[in-house]
Amino acid sequence: MSALAHLAIDLGAESGRCIVGLLDGDSLTLHEVHRFAHRPCRLPSGLHWDLTGIWLHVLEGLSAAGAFCRSRAVPLVSVGVDTWGVDYALIGRSGELLGLPHAYRDERNQPAFERTIAAVGRGAIYDATGIQFMPLNTLYQLVAAQDAEPTTLAQSASLLFMPDLFHYFLSGHGAVEQCIASTSQMIDPRTGGWATGLLARLGLPTHMLAAPVPPGTTLGVLRPEVARATGQDPRIRVIVPASHDTASAVAAVPAAPGTRWCFLSSGTWSLLGAEIDAPCLSPGACEVPFTNERGVGNTIRFLKNIAGLWLVQECRRDWESRGEPHSYEELAELAAAGAPFRTLIDVNHRSFAHPGEMTSRIAEFARATGQPIPQEPGQVVRCCLESLALEYRRTLGQLERVLGRTFDTLHIVGGGARNNLLNRMTAGATGRRTVVGPVEATAAGNVLTQAMGTGTVRDLAHIRRIAARSFQPATIVPTEAPAWDAAFERYLGLLSS
Repeated sequence: MSALAHLAIDLGAESGRCIVGLLDGDSLTLHEVHRFAHRPCRLPSGLHWDLTGIWLHVLEGLSAAGAFCRSRAVPLVSVGVDTWGVDYALIGRSGELLGLPHAYRDERNQPAFERTIAAVGRGAIYDATGIQFMPLNTLYQLVAAQDAEPTTLAQSASLLFMPDLFHYFLSGHGAVEQCIASTSQMIDPRTGGWATGLLARLGLPTHMLAAPVPPGTTLGVLRPEVARATGQDPRIRVIVPASHDTASAVAAVPAAPGTRWCFLSSGTWSLLGAEIDAPCLSPGACEVPFTNERGVGNTIRFLKNIAGLWLVQECRRDWESRGEPHSYEELAELAAAGAPFRTLIDVNHRSFAHPGEMTSRIAEFARATGQPIPQEPGQVVRCCLESLALEYRRTLGQLERVLGRTFDTLHIVGGGARNNLLNRMTAGATGRRTVVGPVEATAAGNVLTQAMGTGTVRDLAHIRRIAARSFQPATIVPTEAPAWDAAFERYLGLLSS
């Protein structure tokens, strides 16, 4: 069989990558053809994504992918987009975009979250959706939008999540993919359809909600205007992958069938959990709470959202704003040289959720809890990484208790897997055999679910066989258990104080 190419457009909350996947039989190679940074913009109406800027980069990446494939004499057969979760856009009856999408860290979400919880109650919301309570979820964004601009919601013809929106731009066809829809806290985890009863209780319209489609669905081909602008074959198919970046990453975890494994998708957010066959809506799951999101092959990604490397990213931006630039590699080296367990923080503390002044917020947390205030960049970053590793340990324990099973192996995938210091800390804190990679699991899962849509790849098990054959993950054996045990007791004390 000759090789075929698929383009994965992988959009994170800080950067985007356009990656060509060359699939030759059961062997996959990934080739980055375009990378770019992007940031949300603060406007009078709130925090919004730079949508047109991202779209121009998507077109540039499509052009670069075409040039790459022509140089290799390999046909580019499809393109698919994955992004972060929860954020959405509204499309009018004429097909026009009704405003710039808000970014999930917009401050207007918190008051909407509090009002919704007070009106309906956590138990009812969790039973209807099985999703972790976070103010950034689409449910609360829609409540905020209904309060601010009810006529816009009333006049909309469709709601599209961010990857759905770019698929619409590419093909002219709008559809909601089920993995990304399940991040919204608006989907019934039992049926995979919209939780219309809950939405009705909140007075939210549902006329703009289309039935979600599974990963691998073909929407059409490139719009003629897109094909001309990028010099591409207009017959290239637009295929929805597992459009939530974590769903694509988990699909590409190179786990062997029958093994007791769990996953950590590491990036701006950390998502730690296990793949299960049916949603878990138990009182214990609600108490944590864990999230039940859709995965490839009608699986459930049972996981918890954790702050992730957002903490380090925001600290780095702080230092840059003061004229003290540092690369991530340099910060990791400084952290590795620092004294262990000097200062710990609650990584999920509400004060760390919003952008700006992160180093000051960490200092204030240390002061309030009677700990040494991190002064140097290495101390600050080590504080963040050690605290993340301890939160991973806590969450893994919760996962095992709620599901009533144990996990021998933790697979770390995603861009955060490049941080070797955090990987070693995670192995030490959790005491589990830790398998690291592939780093580009999201792109791999995106490409392979597109290939599933063309019939080249059969199913989820086939995706994982290809991932295991194509990438060489590293294995870390945990060490220094007594030191981590003592630090974990300190960390639990911080959470209860």
